[in-house]
Amino acid sequence: MKAIYTKYKREILVFLATVILGVVFTALNPNFLMWRTMLTIFQQMVLNGLLAVGIMFAILTGGIDLSIGCTFAIVGIAVANCCVKGMNPFLAILVGLFVGVVLGVFNGFLVTNLKLQPFIATLGTMSLYRGIAYVVTGGAPVTNVPDSFRNIFNGQLPGGIRYYVIVMIVVFVIAHVILSKTRTGDYLYAVGGNEEAAKLSGVNVIKTKYIAYIVSGACTAVAGLVMLASLGSAEATAGIGYETNAIAAAAIGGTSMAGGRGTALGTFFGALLLAVLKVGMVVINVDSFWQYVVTGLIIIVASYFEFMKGDIAAFTARHKKA
Repeated sequence: MKAIYTKYKREILVFLATVILGVVFTALNPNFLMWRTMLTIFQQMVLNGLLAVGIMFAILTGGIDLSIGCTFAIVGIAVANCCVKGMNPFLAILVGLFVGVVLGVFNGFLVTNLKLQPFIATLGTMSLYRGIAYVVTGGAPVTNVPDSFRNIFNGQLPGGIRYYVIVMIVVFVIAHVILSKTRTGDYLYAVGGNEEAAKLSGVNVIKTKYIAYIVSGACTAVAGLVMLASLGSAEATAGIGYETNAIAAAAIGGTSMAGGRGTALGTFFGALLLAVLKVGMVVINVDSFWQYVVTGLIIIVASYFEFMKGDIAAFTARHKKA
């Protein structure tokens, strides 16, 4: 039990913080414990959770992907156009995943082959991809997406659980397996922890970074598919600002912004905490303006404790070395 706590200390603490938030909201409004509210929480976290687990891979390598909101929009537009023109919905899904992967590959190319700083590279593609979305649509939304596509993600299981909630859970499970059970996961942590040492150990750093940005693009594509199924339309403005919430969920879940540390489970709980916070504030009728204030404070506090943990660890390492 002690070994499990030591390994997943951050994840357990975030989960406990989420439970405490739930207790507070329940005390203020007992309706928070209703099954309908629980479903709303999980549905609320789906998009942010998918985006967060994708961007976590880029962060693990010491990078970042600021273009996920724009990739999100392009995937939705591409798939919506395919569906409206009569393409088989499953083939349209493959097109969406392909688009997400291609955009992720381009980000990886800029970071690895052109040696651009990830922040600058993806800041540039954030504008580039958004511009492409506007050019393709002319600023007009793509509507009338057929139910044959929407029902693939938007159908319901017994109890009212939407299919896209299951899709999110499957993505997190796959991410967990990659990071904890495969050599690729070890390489991602190694590159983020110390790139030079990883290179000297025989790790293909370029390939590993490509994988990170490809996974980020693929997870973003899945989020775009879910959004399209939920709304039935796509537009160039979709996904604006989504990257900030995704980064926040990953950071709250224990992903180090310097790279080399983070888990899929922690990111899941980080996205869950933000969803509980958002839905809970609506349930207790907190003004929308104050919701931004409270959410910002929660993110700052969580980030502070993560920084202090890393700072203390670094101080301890230096002390032992001395």
